[in-house]
Amino acid sequence: MTASLFGEPVGRREDPRLLTGHGRYLDDLGSGALAAAFVRSPHAHARIRDIDVSGALDVDGLVAVYTFEDLPPRVAEPLPMLIPHPALAHGRTARPLAKDVVRHVGEPVAMVVARDRYLAEDACALIRVDYEPRTPVVGVEEAAEGGPAVHEDVPGNVAAHLVQEVPSAAGVSARQVIESAPYTLAFRLDIERSAPTPLEGRGVLARWDPDDRSLRVYSSTQTSTGVRMAIAARLGLPLPSVEVIAPDVGGGFGVKLVHPWPEEVLVPWAAMTLGREVKWTEDRREHFVSSSHERGQAQFVRVGFDGEGRVLGLDVTILHDHGAYTPYGIIVPIVTATQLLGPYRIGAYRVEFSSVYTNTVQVTPYRGAGRPQGVFCMERTMDRIAAYLDLDRTAVRAANLIQPGEFPYDQRMTFQDGRPLIYDSGDYPESLRMIKELIGWDSFAEFRAAAAADGRRVGIGIGCYVEGTGVGPYEGGHVQITSDGRVHVSTGLTSQGQGHETVFAQIAAGELGVPLDRVSVVTGDTRRLGYATGTFASRAAVVSGSAIALACRKVREKALRIAAEALEADPADLVVEDGVIRVAGSPGAGIELATVATLANPLRYAFDEQAAGATQFAAPGDPDRPPIAEGEEPGLEGRAYYSPLRSTFASGMHAAIVETDPDTAEIKILRYAVVHDCGRLINPMIVEGQIHGGVAQGVGGALYERMAYDSHGQLRNASFMDFLMPYATEIPHIETAHLETPSPLNPLGVKGAGEAGVIPVAAVIAGAVEDAEGIVIDRMPLSPSDLFRLREEAARPR
Repeated sequence: MTASLFGEPVGRREDPRLLTGHGRYLDDLGSGALAAAFVRSPHAHARIRDIDVSGALDVDGLVAVYTFEDLPPRVAEPLPMLIPHPALAHGRTARPLAKDVVRHVGEPVAMVVARDRYLAEDACALIRVDYEPRTPVVGVEEAAEGGPAVHEDVPGNVAAHLVQEVPSAAGVSARQVIESAPYTLAFRLDIERSAPTPLEGRGVLARWDPDDRSLRVYSSTQTSTGVRMAIAARLGLPLPSVEVIAPDVGGGFGVKLVHPWPEEVLVPWAAMTLGREVKWTEDRREHFVSSSHERGQAQFVRVGFDGEGRVLGLDVTILHDHGAYTPYGIIVPIVTATQLLGPYRIGAYRVEFSSVYTNTVQVTPYRGAGRPQGVFCMERTMDRIAAYLDLDRTAVRAANLIQPGEFPYDQRMTFQDGRPLIYDSGDYPESLRMIKELIGWDSFAEFRAAAAADGRRVGIGIGCYVEGTGVGPYEGGHVQITSDGRVHVSTGLTSQGQGHETVFAQIAAGELGVPLDRVSVVTGDTRRLGYATGTFASRAAVVSGSAIALACRKVREKALRIAAEALEADPADLVVEDGVIRVAGSPGAGIELATVATLANPLRYAFDEQAAGATQFAAPGDPDRPPIAEGEEPGLEGRAYYSPLRSTFASGMHAAIVETDPDTAEIKILRYAVVHDCGRLINPMIVEGQIHGGVAQGVGGALYERMAYDSHGQLRNASFMDFLMPYATEIPHIETAHLETPSPLNPLGVKGAGEAGVIPVAAVIAGAVEDAEGIVIDRMPLSPSDLFRLREEAARPR
């Protein structure tokens, strides 16, 4: 690839369109479609005794009302469990519309279709549901202690139980190592629930063509091909008869990865049943109570270590709140359990988790996907060890870091992709040196003293992490050069603001030697690429980027071969620059890629001047060879799929300086620094944007965002009036430095960057506040009220 594009901070090509109101989001489509709305349960746990729809039937503009009893068997079945696991012994998923029992506030009970959304909502309000309330289970401890059953056939509310253990080099178990260690500590850590809350909620628009029996669905999704396959299976349609397109998507953060949502089955089914376009767009309250949450875990830690802070044995027991259903399996606690190890060489490790049902919104991956919990556990453990031994916190970390010469490093566990947890590359000691220098760690004592002289409390914190990225199983890329010299790139995964259009264009332009402005990129359209996996787990650049690069190399090879015949040259002597293939060292001898694309498609008819150059009498051909050679295809295009051997592991270290107000307990971030390693950088500016956005999201999770359920399973803050997120004024300037250790696992040497910013933030801020206050911080998020209460508890006589 030409150095002029790979590694350059090219401006985002998407932004002019999106920022000037020319985006094309789900709700911009289907202006004449019928509108769907849903009756949702007001109870966290109840039996449905009766549904009376008669009051809604007189609403002018009502088209249809559906309850569970109206659904055909295949549509009415429980939704699929996307990632089954042997440890998930009691997996349960919801039905598109509830049958007999509702298990969380917001579960859909009936669907109304009307002329517009206003009328549909009016009709919903007139439907009477007779509920018999049951006692709900709220919180992991209540569920684990044998509270009322969320699912009557699930003993103890335990959906899954899994133990992974890595003994010491001598084969001694972690618990035995801890018992014999010079020093031991035991403590509990908690992280509360949050929610993805993208700017654009979920949405579906469906259009059925009865003549050719085809279905087109637009969905605000992170996995258009997955939605397509799920819809085809549920509605009994041949896969080629279903198209799913993700238009512009206003953020996803994991919630739009789940598929199919009930609405993604019901809206297309209604469109087929009614013979009309039908659309549903999620409102904000629906997002809070009927989509998905994440983060809620309680962690019980025992650690054994020596006098230098080296971790000899670590035993962690995790209670994971899975909400009412398990549609995405147990990926979140698996990621927590495995990514908890971070960049460290741990002597012996045992991790056990129980994933339990509660009468709350289901839990599925949210940006970070289990990693923030794991990093909070490991980094708080490192800080506890340092405090116990009275050592510098960075010294304890340095004593445990995996060294550069130890890669690939096998952590001897099984990762979320079912493959070995083997770190491919990195330089963790250098990252530590860089973050200390960037934040001014060694000179912080002077800053603290100066602040104290002014009556101010300040503290410093650090957090280290490793992030598994680029998980399989595969992605594809299709590249076509047309006779106007333009390059058309498509890949199956979707975009929600990550800058894919820019980065994938950079890859293609560099591989093919064409100007960037000649490259167009399409994502998330099953008409262009029918096989894909989706956008999650920081995988786009690694998997789709590699597939696009491989497809470009196929196209380039064919272009050089055709050009070599036209120029009577050896393909090895040809170079491609600015869309022209030239003989190296002979500037005058060249042929444009546009011409090569024309020659690659032998034509009988001349549609235009360019096409005339490829017709049968335009140039003498070899009568002993067919116009298209055996094994070739017409046109200058190529398709390739990239399937990674295993995940590649990005890493990073964050540090922050905070100030805590002595009177109000307000927490202010004064400085925030990031050192990040995602392998080779395709576009540093986009990587920094991803990191900055992730840090902002992490600040929200550390200081503001929590799902406040009461004992009745009611979400008390299901609106932006009450669910707090940071303003731009509360996000500090983020100082960033990059370290590049290329991955040997893919053709570009890249690692993912999409979730890096969010992962360690809670741990970093907890450490900094603890340093400022001298009070142990073991629960996040941490509000001023929480800190004020902790101060009062610390001041009480013991």
